[in-house]
Amino acid sequence: MRQIPSGSALHRLALDTATRCGVDVGAVAGDVMTVSPVNGERLVDVGWSDGAAVDDAVTRAQAAFVQWRRVPAPARGALVKRLGELLAVHKDDLATLISLEVGKITSEARGEVQEMIDICDFAVGLSRQLYGRTMPSERPGHRLMETWHPLGVVGVISAFNFPAAVWSWNTAVALVCGDPVIWKPSELAPLTALASHAILTQAIADCGAPADLTQVLVGGADVGEALVDHAGVALLSATGSTRMGRAVGPRVADRFGRSLLELGGNNAAVVSPTADLDLTTRGVVFSAAGTAGQRCTTMRRVIAHRSVVDELTDRLSSAYARLPIGNPLEDGTLVGPLIHRAAYEGMERAVEQAVDEGGKLVAGGGRDLEEAAPDAFYARPAIVRIDRQTDVVARETFAPLLYVLPYDDFEEAVALNNAVPQGLSSSVFTSDQAEAEKFLSAEGSDCGIVNVNIGTSGAEIGGAFGGEKETGGGRESGSDAWRAYMRRATNTVNYSGELPLAQGVSFTV
Repeated sequence: MRQIPSGSALHRLALDTATRCGVDVGAVAGDVMTVSPVNGERLVDVGWSDGAAVDDAVTRAQAAFVQWRRVPAPARGALVKRLGELLAVHKDDLATLISLEVGKITSEARGEVQEMIDICDFAVGLSRQLYGRTMPSERPGHRLMETWHPLGVVGVISAFNFPAAVWSWNTAVALVCGDPVIWKPSELAPLTALASHAILTQAIADCGAPADLTQVLVGGADVGEALVDHAGVALLSATGSTRMGRAVGPRVADRFGRSLLELGGNNAAVVSPTADLDLTTRGVVFSAAGTAGQRCTTMRRVIAHRSVVDELTDRLSSAYARLPIGNPLEDGTLVGPLIHRAAYEGMERAVEQAVDEGGKLVAGGGRDLEEAAPDAFYARPAIVRIDRQTDVVARETFAPLLYVLPYDDFEEAVALNNAVPQGLSSSVFTSDQAEAEKFLSAEGSDCGIVNVNIGTSGAEIGGAFGGEKETGGGRESGSDAWRAYMRRATNTVNYSGELPLAQGVSFTV
């Protein structure tokens, strides 16, 4: 029988690892129990903040902002550089905490921390590239330009599935843009958050920056709601479900704040008759089964041409049968546990509904390791073959459940890809250049991420990350996503000694 660690072993490992990252485990202890999805048993007990703590945190962050916005951006970049260095030192420790708290396999947990290091590298370069523009003025002796300035306090609400990386995307960029960050992490991953915060606190001390540039408030929904509603939070970046985004967006807008929303995905791959099926199979299996299906970019639909759909389904089913499921801390494991019982039950209900709607379960389904870990939920990644895009197929199920649908012509495939409420990530597997270009064009995929011959997950930090429609429209990480964290000013400088007015207006007193 595959071994699952005991609760006491994981408890000790969690405390020792957090301590190495700089967490005072005695100071953060409390009476709220967290559970590890690895074995379904108690991991640690932590203290929670409540909504009343937000006002004090914002006050302190605003005081830090007054100091930090005066610091030249390249000097702000030095802090982020130091953060990246410390993250590299603690890479294995942070990865261990991620595995313990959310069940990611070691290589994916290490990959998440590497993503944190990479965004620090990106942000350090960005600190010297916060470019404005100079535009030609219609008036002689005038200069017209735009400048970018620090925005203010940034609130970050993150989800369990990337318990540290999403915070780092926001924080590294916000800090070089001149903004402090208040973080409300997932209740399911408090130690990962506290460790990340401790590492940044050390970097702040090393660089002599204001201490309150970083604050973390471990707590429940009331903390998030207080951040959403606080007039002192200039930008609220929230990652979570579409349902959560429907509540957050209007409330931030009502106080004329800015929001950056990263919400649900129902991501598809179109597989054409010319696709390399070896490449396609590898790309689909990682995107669909990796992270136990708990990424917003997880592939949830395969839309395959009728001439290849049977062969591809057989290949995927064969690959699924070989997937090693088990303890995410063990070498060789590729699929770890779902986060909790509700996630597993949601997957089971979706499979049942898909079968009721005409689908056929062709691979996986059900629980694994139930005897070894009765309180943990190791789901067998499932494939359902179905001939039409039914209600359940159009709905995101946050678990390793993949639907395979047929299509007859490329326009139909694109329409199926787009015919869901979400618009995060998509891909096409093809050797036909015209099909690839069409999928990338304005007539193609309506998603924020559109790939060719690669899966839907595993985005690099250099590109802006985010999606359209019910995914929220926000963009984080690379490209020009930094603009969300700054305010733009349009400037006109008159050095002519005269006062000509724009548009030829005459107004002489």
